[in-house]
Amino acid sequence: MGNLTDTLTFPAPAKLNLFLHVVGRRADGYHLLQTLFRFVDFSDRLHFSLREDGVVRRNSELNGVPQEHDLCVRAARMLKQETGCGLGVDLTLEKSIPMGGGLGGGSSDAATTLIALNRLWGLGLSRERLMEIALLLGADVPVFVFGENAYAEGVGDQLQAWVVPDAWYVILFPPVHVATSRVFEQLQFAKSRLTPDAISRRIRGLSLRHPQNDLQLVVCGLYTEVARHVAWLERFGLARMSGSGACVFAEFAAETEARAVVDRLPPDMRGIVARGLPHHPLRDWVAM
Repeated sequence: MGNLTDTLTFPAPAKLNLFLHVVGRRADGYHLLQTLFRFVDFSDRLHFSLREDGVVRRNSELNGVPQEHDLCVRAARMLKQETGCGLGVDLTLEKSIPMGGGLGGGSSDAATTLIALNRLWGLGLSRERLMEIALLLGADVPVFVFGENAYAEGVGDQLQAWVVPDAWYVILFPPVHVATSRVFEQLQFAKSRLTPDAISRRIRGLSLRHPQNDLQLVVCGLYTEVARHVAWLERFGLARMSGSGACVFAEFAAETEARAVVDRLPPDMRGIVARGLPHHPLRDWVAM
């Protein structure tokens, strides 16, 4: 009893928050958000080798993240606990998405683990049930199981599918790890809540040129490297931070425009070009 033969590989795409508003705070301390999630073709990769002995194990090293805290391992073990599945898995994670960058890498890895093992273990759980399990792992995990670019409210778990126009993005990686708790401690959030009509105006047409991230000013005040990357990217378009940072991005209509910007990066800055996706690449792996 041990490893089965095949190793299967699945993507775990990054997300961008095209805007992010903090509109309140719950009694338990979680902040209430309004945001628009957009998937991009910049991904981690996860390799799964099924086991017959029920063991869940991560084979790859992840700097600073022990196995018991790894979201992929936790996702697999939670799936076993919820279903009583007797199979196990060896997990190997290839990280490309920076940790603590606001691109949802860990959440995406956990969601891909749930989606892949639901199929590979033959569990047959619905998308709704997988999303319930995903929320136990973190507020950003459900959107990756949901599978659509989405407008989100609540703590990021109340999701509405949203069609986002084709676009290319330059994403920069400031060399800092933003402490999300520190950012929220200093945030003076707006009391007013956007109406659905106002949300639509922000997303559609010209209004999409003026979205904002309510956390950006706070993060730029705390982390000079983030502020420097925002200022450089602002020379070419509207630079926004994703999530609670540190990564910043700008949107372009054509790949050639985005690549021309990356070609001009200073030697001490790192960035990529990514294409916006119409939906999560594993969307159709989960039954409704």
